[in-house]
Amino acid sequence: MALLAWFEALSFQAQLILVAVVCDPIGFAAGYLLAPEFGVESILGGAYGLVAASLPLSLLVMREAGKR
Repeated sequence: MALLAWFEALSFQAQLILVAVVCDPIGFAAGYLLAPEFGVESILGGAYGLVAASLPLSLLVMREAGKR
């Protein structure tokens, strides 16, 4: 819970950057590695992974918009 409090204490801009820096590489790597299992080219799977990794970022932006 201390990590969540630390994250909430950051400015919105810092939160956006942190979420993007953490989620984007994980999403790309997961999509790249899992794509052949679904019969898709690896690089295309990486792109799909990036799209899926944008979900937490979108949720963060929507939460901030709901506060205002």
